[in-house]
Amino acid sequence: MPNPKQVAVSGSRGFVGARLVAELKHRGYEVIRLLHTSKRDLQPDELIWNSESGLAKPQALNGVGAIIHLAGRNIASARWSEAEKNRLYDSRVSATKQLVKQLLTLEDRPSVFIGASAVGIYGECGNSEVDESHSPGNDFLSEVARDWEAATLPLSAAGVRVAHARLGVVLDPAEGALAKMLPLFRWGLGGRLGSGKQYWSWVAIEDVIQGLCWLLENPQAAGPYNLVAPQPVTNSEFTTKLANAMGRPAVFPAPKFALRLALGEMADAILLTSCRAVPRKLLSDGFQFQNPDLTTWLEKQLLKG
Repeated sequence: MPNPKQVAVSGSRGFVGARLVAELKHRGYEVIRLLHTSKRDLQPDELIWNSESGLAKPQALNGVGAIIHLAGRNIASARWSEAEKNRLYDSRVSATKQLVKQLLTLEDRPSVFIGASAVGIYGECGNSEVDESHSPGNDFLSEVARDWEAATLPLSAAGVRVAHARLGVVLDPAEGALAKMLPLFRWGLGGRLGSGKQYWSWVAIEDVIQGLCWLLENPQAAGPYNLVAPQPVTNSEFTTKLANAMGRPAVFPAPKFALRLALGEMADAILLTSCRAVPRKLLSDGFQFQNPDLTTWLEKQLLKG
């Protein structure tokens, strides 16, 4: 039987993964970190994992109770050439297929698989609310997320409980999108992006970590879950709330043409697409958000800083 208190985590040194590992250990789990590295001095709780070739020693996961798969190339690490888009796709879809293939060879395979995904699966949604029943969009990020989730179907067919955490814009003042925005707003140079009418489905890092643990520990949790705050806001509302929390103006908008000139296709996909996703399944299944209100969370975080 798999050990329910033993969890393997890919992407364990990333923005979300490092915090998740700390929380899992706090909860009494034994964590095995899957590292994308070739270093030789591995610790007993580390395994080498490669997005192309998979696990160096897949049998080392025999008997592990759960896998939390967060690894994937940073979506904003480089301008989107065709080669870069292929790297982004392969780091998620091809890598997951390889990992799933190896897990299915285990005699005592994990009973739970929690995979990262994104609300980008819905594509452009305008002002319409979308929940987990909404169909995928037809842009690049929609394709990546759709295929990323589909790569785990063989696990579900083999009786493994699989849940997909569809993440929105994860907020943390120390890392990610918010950390990059804070200096501009401190200098009074912040403002809306494009028209500002596009919805941003945001979520505090604390709720991401608690949500992933909830998906792990709730035996009924399966399928996709929008891991976003219950109150999505427009980009204009977001920038206004951030500026107010910092006591600064937000009067320097970034026009669409400038964003597209600087970032190319990535500008539309990440910054200008409107996604008003709501966490309907999480709420109906009993998950409680610690940080449902953006203003309250921002004021608390900036007060700490």
